[in-house]
Amino acid sequence: MNSEAFRYRIVPLIVACPLFLQNLDTSVMATALPSIAESMQVPVLDLNLAIASYVISLAIFLPASAWLSGRFGARRVFCAAVIVFSLGSALCGMAQTLTQLIVFRLLQGAGGSMMVPVGRSILLRCIPPDRMVTAMVWFTIPGAIGRMMGPFFGGAIVTVASWHWIFLVNIPFGILGVVLAMMFIEADEKLPPEAAVSMDFLGLAMLGTALLGLLGGLELSGKHLLPPALVTGMILVGTIALWLYAAHCRRHSNPILDFSVMRFPIFRVSVLGGFPVRVAVIGAVPFLLPLLFQIGLGMSPLKSGLITMCIALGSLTTRAVMAYVIERYGFRTLLIAASLTMACLIASYGLFAANTPVWLICGLLFLGGLATSMVMVTLNTVAYSDVPRERAGHATAMASMGQQVAIALGVVVGAWAVSFSGQLRHPAVEGLQANDFGIVFVSVALLSAWSAIAFKTLKSDDGSELRQQRKGS
Repeated sequence: MNSEAFRYRIVPLIVACPLFLQNLDTSVMATALPSIAESMQVPVLDLNLAIASYVISLAIFLPASAWLSGRFGARRVFCAAVIVFSLGSALCGMAQTLTQLIVFRLLQGAGGSMMVPVGRSILLRCIPPDRMVTAMVWFTIPGAIGRMMGPFFGGAIVTVASWHWIFLVNIPFGILGVVLAMMFIEADEKLPPEAAVSMDFLGLAMLGTALLGLLGGLELSGKHLLPPALVTGMILVGTIALWLYAAHCRRHSNPILDFSVMRFPIFRVSVLGGFPVRVAVIGAVPFLLPLLFQIGLGMSPLKSGLITMCIALGSLTTRAVMAYVIERYGFRTLLIAASLTMACLIASYGLFAANTPVWLICGLLFLGGLATSMVMVTLNTVAYSDVPRERAGHATAMASMGQQVAIALGVVVGAWAVSFSGQLRHPAVEGLQANDFGIVFVSVALLSAWSAIAFKTLKSDDGSELRQQRKGS
């Protein structure tokens, strides 16, 4: 393998380190919540604030990533973001109270908000279009490994050591990411002060308020941590702030997050058309399956985690053939077929019962991982094909923001659907049963099918320049 081909593999892996860290951190913490609650002597439900604070902080600071990378250089901002995330992780590992943990998670989210979008902009800058399919396949591998390792990594840590180590283990991974970035990613020059545009502080405040209200309200909705009227008020304020920012964005010459990138049709279809399937597969399904297995089917957390791991295994397996499949069938055909297949598989999850063979459950989840990977890799690859490279920062920030909203909304939709289904079937019976999940998974499946309709608006040759793979790539 020549040095150029090696670089086209190593750079995607390096800038994907944040995805690995974030997915590992999220899944590990979910496993360790009971141990943290016992150590801090607080109700487990209250620890949702520690999870919500990270998501909210991530969303608030995310819009600034495009301006910061343009002002100071993408590699500098990427390395600084990883350092801030690692520092926040270290402080979380030393937290003694819930308040301290929430504050340190806010710092961790501030670093995390810039790691992924800036990493993607580096990828778009460093990788030529005809190498992008292969690069994006490599880019998605660390995140899939993080999702797969998380539940078992967290269980092992809280079993043999203190929960504090679930945060402290992020530090060596963060240091490794910074060292590799300095070694293999070329430095991009920062803009001189006279050439740099001024920070849009008013826009940042508006967009931050919008994301805080909307994501905070969605995260807290139905968790009884705040009065329902206050949660509703948060969502209303967030909606108004978002409307005000949209008007501000049209007037401002250099907004903090430029909504005009939605004018590029392929990018628009990827973000808006792909939003329903993202709500389904990265928001609702990961939330619903553990509930189905542990509450509905009475499985132990360990058995539930082992079975759920089949999705991550399927997701990893498909990486080996993604470049060929995209080259053979094209983006439009693959997106439509994969999202419809995903819809059928999600609907089948609602048929799982206590007497369903484990091998059949694992097989369907494995196929679900394959279909999910095909949708996500294809979406993330073709999304930026019609976005000029000088607009890549705004596009990656917009896409990352949409993904965070999709995750939050997916959890809320899943929780509301399960609650409604349970009351509909047996309002007098306490607790959930396996048959409560049938209509829930069908509803979530319809979201994936909805995206297939949007993908039909793509042209058959959209992203064709990305499919011209060179030999040896």
